[in-house]
Amino acid sequence: MDYAKYIDHTNLKAFATKDDIYKLCSEANEYKFMSVCVNPANVSLAKTLLQGSGVLVCTVVGFPLGANTTEIKKYEATLAITDGASEIDMVINVAKAKEHDYDYIENEIKELVKTCNGVLLKVIIETCYLTDEEIVEVSKRCVSAGADFVKTSTGFGSRGASVHDIELIKETVKDKAYIKASGGIKTKDDFLKMIEAGASRIGTSNGVQIMEELNG
Repeated sequence: MDYAKYIDHTNLKAFATKDDIYKLCSEANEYKFMSVCVNPANVSLAKTLLQGSGVLVCTVVGFPLGANTTEIKKYEATLAITDGASEIDMVINVAKAKEHDYDYIENEIKELVKTCNGVLLKVIIETCYLTDEEIVEVSKRCVSAGADFVKTSTGFGSRGASVHDIELIKETVKDKAYIKASGGIKTKDDFLKMIEAGASRIGTSNGVQIMEELNG
């Protein structure tokens, strides 16, 4: 199994400098991770650094709170794709999930799917703030709206992904969407537990350490 292809090698820190992005991309190229995940302002640089490497550039939209309007999220996605992003990780409006306004969430995701126009869309549902029932309903809406992935977390919430989150989402979406686990995944054991539970992609800033553990 090519474990490197599960990893979105991530640096979304507010203080990530150009040198940090150089390092991130160099590591991603060395290990042949699936992608780097960077803030929108760093997409162009990452795209240039990874040209010809086979490593994709992923970025975030409506990040980290999800409280932007749909129009702003669409514009962010458009700019990111123009700058070279191959994957978009969008945060839902968590307040709408707590209000059980699931139609709003579904309609927003549909708008982003249209905007992405074939570019892979992962929807961050921020499981730390949701009940099991809300996770199930939001995951259903991700599927019905046409999202490619349901993603657990921003990594900026009160906790990251749990095995329970992944199992619950997997039971809900079956094979109609993929799952990305993110937030707090630091060790080989964390990584393998998430995959075993049903995750197809792992967002982590600890990709190098995880690969070193996996390679023994």
